[in-house]
Amino acid sequence: MKSPTKRQMKSASRLYAVQALFQMEHSSLTIEKVRAEFEDHRFGATYEGDEMIEGDVTHFRRLLDDAVNNQARIDQMTNRALVAKWPIARIDPTLRALFRAAGAELIGGETPPRVAITEYVDVARAFFPDGREPKFVNGVLDHMAREARPEAFA
Repeated sequence: MKSPTKRQMKSASRLYAVQALFQMEHSSLTIEKVRAEFEDHRFGATYEGDEMIEGDVTHFRRLLDDAVNNQARIDQMTNRALVAKWPIARIDPTLRALFRAAGAELIGGETPPRVAITEYVDVARAFFPDGREPKFVNGVLDHMAREARPEAFA
């Protein structure tokens, strides 16, 4: 397998961040333990004959740290993007992790919002290949991006 590009590594980091945030929510493991597990055992690992792409460690760490440190703000942004009867606590846990990782990237300000949205819609497609979730993710993230970075849409 040829070496992945920087873009592919960042994309892989987004997927790993969603998985790590999901794992943290469903276990008693700390961010440090989950981060170490992913970096030591998942980045570039082979599962059922498929080789996983090496992730961008710096991007992965930044996403996790920002998602954890800004979780209340991100969850509030997500709630404002959702309908009143479906707050973030009631949505699918994978989507919750995805919105937290994407929210961290949107408020971080380094990635253009449209790029971040496209990347996380692709992550949603990886988890929900046949469902309506990718369109749902696109709508929620568009709302979140407009709140987090209105200047990018002016």
